[in-house]
Parts: sequence; C-alpha cells; structure tokens
Amino acid sequence: MKIIDLLTENKTTISFEVFPPKTETNFDSVKSACEQIAMLKPAFMSVTYGAGGGTSKYTLDIAKDIKHNYGVPSLAHLTCVSSSKQTVHDRISDIKQAGITNVMALRGDIPKGLENADRSTWDYQHAIELIREIKESGDFCVGGACYPEKHPESATQEEDVAFLKEKVDAGCDFLTTQMFFDNALYYNFLEKIEKVGICVPVMPGIMPITNLVQIERAITLSGSYIPKEFLTKLESVDADCVKDVGIEYATKQIIDLFEQGVKNVHVYSMNKPEVAQKIMENLSGILG
Repeated sequence: MKIIDLLTENKTTISFEVFPPKTETNFDSVKSACEQIAMLKPAFMSVTYGAGGGTSKYTLDIAKDIKHNYGVPSLAHLTCVSSSKQTVHDRISDIKQAGITNVMALRGDIPKGLENADRSTWDYQHAIELIREIKESGDFCVGGACYPEKHPESATQEEDVAFLKEKVDAGCDFLTTQMFFDNALYYNFLEKIEKVGICVPVMPGIMPITNLVQIERAITLSGSYIPKEFLTKLESVDADCVKDVGIEYATKQIIDLFEQGVKNVHVYSMNKPEVAQKIMENLSGILG
C-alpha cells in the first residue's frame, strides 16, 4: 500500500521509524528489534539510510522483511548526497525489484570527512533532484523531510519554506517533520506552508527521549527547541527514569496532536521495541 493512501483515509494512526545496523555483526539484533516493532502492527514503518549509502543493503533487507513477512507497509529511505547518478539509479532499481513502492527522498547528512569537500562537482546538490528522478523511474509514492524550526543550513525560515515548496512541486506526495518538542512550532509551521501553497499531508515526527545523549544530538542536528520545564524534569531524575519521562512527554504531545485534528503521527523509535510498545499502549484508547 502507498503511504499517501494511508494518510488520506481519515484514520488515526501511528507509524515508526527504525534504522539499519552499521555493520553486519549487528544485523541480527537490529532485525529482531525491527520485527518486534512490526508485530505491533503500526500503520507503516520507515527504514533509514546511512550517510553516503553505507547501510543501503541493510535498509532494503529490513524494508522487505517488514513488508513481506509482517504485512506492514514499509518506507525505504534513499539519500543522494555525494552519490553518483549511477549509484542512485541502481538503488532505485533495487527498491523497485524488492517490491517497495514508498521511498523517502532525502539529500542526507554529509558523510564524515567530506564536510569541507567541493560539493560543486557532486551529481546531486539537493533532494529536489532525487525526488524528480524517483518519480521518473516508476510508480513510487515519494516522501520528503521538513523542519518546523528551519533547516540548520537555511538563513531564514522563509527561505527554507520556499525551498520546501520546490520539493513538493518536484513530486513529493507527503512530508514528515524533523523531531520537535513543542507542538506550537508544528501548528505555526503548518500555517506558514499553507500560505505558500503546500497542501500535501505533513506528518509530525515525535521522538521519545530515552537518554540525555539524545537531547544533545537533537539540538546539534536539527536545532530543536526543548521546553525548559521538560528539560529540567529530564535532568532532575535518575538516569534509569529518563526513558519513562521521555515516553510520558511524547505521549502527551501525540494526544494533543490528535485532539487538534492531526490523524497520523510518525514516531522515531530508535529501534527500541519497548518504547514503541509503551507508546502504543498509552494510545490504545485512541487507536482502538
């Protein structure tokens, strides 16, 4: 099933993101975690793609397993940064042969060691180019990423929204936000993109904080604003209790989103089945 069809069913859903292992040594444990999450029967599961395509094989293996063995629609991530056109075309062909019809098209993080490289020689500069090529390569449902608080590389949010409009015009069927911890940021973002004519579904991305390291990463990668009260509570409890506080906060965020009419929420599960299960249990009265 295509993700866009799920998002237009007017049904309240939860989906989860998982990530493949960096090495074959960890494949079995990561696959097991992903399968446990799949057994919860979320609306769909997205599988990320390592910087520079380093985990591309594992991405596809897990996406196929989720779809074919557990009957859960899968969304395979694909990045293009520093990749050649031939490599990207081969990846798209692999995805098509695997029977995966949903692709999350991303520029991707700059691989370590290439931060200062001359990017003008690269085949791809932005996700827009990748989106067009995926759309031209078959009957794919294509997703894109967006930043409620502005992409870290954009000068202003207005510039970022204008660029997002180009991505949607290039063929994005839906968007998923980066993590955020203040729902007001998401609601304000929706108002801003509506004014420029972006009308595709925009799924909020919610990350339950399970350890304090995640906070630093969230701030570093996406500049996420963390409300002072939430941060204070996280820092005031024992390390063993951080996960419980994070899950509780994420649950409240999701409930508020549902109450405001949002139908589909994407959760960054960090490959933690116990987190995904607790979220589903907390929302069982709403999800049915």
